[in-house]
Amino acid sequence: MKKTILIITLVWSFVATAQQAPLSEQVAQTVMNIWKDSIPVGGQNKWSYDMGVVLKGFEGIWMNSGNVKYFDAIQKKMDWFVQNDGSIKGYDKEEYNIDHVNNGKLVLLLYRITGKEKYKKAADLLRSQLATHPRTKEGGFWHKKVYPYQMWLDGLYMGAPFYAEYAMLFNEDTAFNDIANQFIWMEKNARDEKTGLLHHAWDESRQQKWADKTTGKSPLFWSRAMGWYSDALVDALDYFPASHPKRQALIDILNRLVDAIEKQQDKTTGLWYDIMNYKGPGKEKNYFEASASCQFVYAIAKGVRKGYLPATKLLLARQGYDGIVKQFIKVENGQTNLHGTVKVSGLGGNPYRDGSFDYYMSESVIVNDPKGIGAFLLASYEMEKFPLLATGKGKTVLLDRWFNSEKRKDATGKEVYWHYVWEERSHPGFYTLGNIFENHGARLASLDAAPTAAGLRGASVYIIVDPDHVRDNPQPHYVNPADVKAITDWVKAGGTLLLMANDSNNCELKQFNTLAGAFGIQFTDKSLNMVKNDNFVQGEVLPGDNNSVFSTTKKMYLKEISALKVKAPAKSLISKEGDIIFATAIMGKGKVIVVGDPWLYNEYVDGRKLPAEYENYKAAVDLVKWLLKNGKY
Repeated sequence: MKKTILIITLVWSFVATAQQAPLSEQVAQTVMNIWKDSIPVGGQNKWSYDMGVVLKGFEGIWMNSGNVKYFDAIQKKMDWFVQNDGSIKGYDKEEYNIDHVNNGKLVLLLYRITGKEKYKKAADLLRSQLATHPRTKEGGFWHKKVYPYQMWLDGLYMGAPFYAEYAMLFNEDTAFNDIANQFIWMEKNARDEKTGLLHHAWDESRQQKWADKTTGKSPLFWSRAMGWYSDALVDALDYFPASHPKRQALIDILNRLVDAIEKQQDKTTGLWYDIMNYKGPGKEKNYFEASASCQFVYAIAKGVRKGYLPATKLLLARQGYDGIVKQFIKVENGQTNLHGTVKVSGLGGNPYRDGSFDYYMSESVIVNDPKGIGAFLLASYEMEKFPLLATGKGKTVLLDRWFNSEKRKDATGKEVYWHYVWEERSHPGFYTLGNIFENHGARLASLDAAPTAAGLRGASVYIIVDPDHVRDNPQPHYVNPADVKAITDWVKAGGTLLLMANDSNNCELKQFNTLAGAFGIQFTDKSLNMVKNDNFVQGEVLPGDNNSVFSTTKKMYLKEISALKVKAPAKSLISKEGDIIFATAIMGKGKVIVVGDPWLYNEYVDGRKLPAEYENYKAAVDLVKWLLKNGKY
């Protein structure tokens, strides 16, 4: 096992130094070069699932880089379709095509970030399709109304992740049973017991020419179909409640499928054939296919990172990704292209597709197909995380929700925490910061009670942000002596503490100072960087050369900061015109870092607000690395 890890590390190190930008961004730039208006698949007016796959890749790259151009591309494309009343150009609910639901993931993204009602209405419209979508007798969604009684593996990717995210956001708790059953029924009806592979589709009626008259299964194992299905599993699981009784069943399905496709991976190239396990006439025409190989890499890599799959499976993803790069990625005429994607493969229709090997081999293989590019972007940004994961592996980052415990009602009327919480994707949330922690291998958690030895046990990093005023919370939880003792004891034992206050008008400082004071630091009533409108230069903060925390950051932005005073054991980390902005302290085996502003919330980290010269995303990465490196546990 140690040898495997070493080999993987060496390869990644080489890849990281051998190119100017990650491959994900190189291929994303190709997308922006050849489709100036952001993926006009089949014509600008086509509400196509293809573009949704590419734009999901853009979302991942944006979250990994902080480069807002990827978010802007998503919003631009979706805004062409989504109208102010929530209607969607080119979308007809009555077609009952499960493919048309896929782009709902991007609509939900925009709603969560912007809060605009038109995105909520568009998501509601797509959700309403699922409420009346035709089903099999068991309850499985038909692939399309024009394909009656049929479930296709493809359909799970198109519908399930959106359905799960919508259910999570809008508290449709019972929907998770339905979502889980879609996967369970699909596996039950499509699985080959001998190989463990899944047939492309299943016809409940047994009426289709391609359907086995006994089982209803299509004849062959099309790789991209299994890729859709495996990617759907790892994406839908993002939203499944940890306690849901059927969650483990989905993880078990994923493991069975990965075990099966592992046996079909080519040992020389690391790739997968378009038709798996085919040994019949004409087998020499079979070929390694790019989109499916990318899909498998994504599902396996994410599955390992999330803990759904054993760590040993990562080698499959590494070998697969290396094979993809060697065989399918070509730099041509100054752009990075993806070769080797089959344009389409289906069943039935007119002209009729009979599911035979000759049929599958008749479909064209093209360069820069959106389905292939989208799958490559997903695989790449997932693989690009792995060199970072060792930084915080096994460590927990605990975010306070006791001293800052503001609540509001969500879209369903349910009372939820908001304002500096991991889950919040709008301006005041810490979703982007949390993503950076997770990219570096850490586990996120929240503390909803007063800190105690038991509550802090196991946390490597503890973050307290902007304690409540009475106007924020009618019953605020002020820091008291017991809290101070519990936290200082934890720091002395090796914990790393991050305190982020606010200016005195927006934060309770008096009691918070009893905690900061234990480390020789005090928040003052003096407010710095009082920025007027968008005069960003007024919020400029320079870490300086050789900064022990912000080692790669040249310029940051913070506004309305509470200035600090320090005494031993604390010392200034960053100051501006004689005023201390950041301070650090060592106590026992632990470390503390303090700043007078909650400056790492989404608005000032995700790239949408600040000019590019302010490197808050890079600063967040620097800080995360420092916190995780110093956290003992």
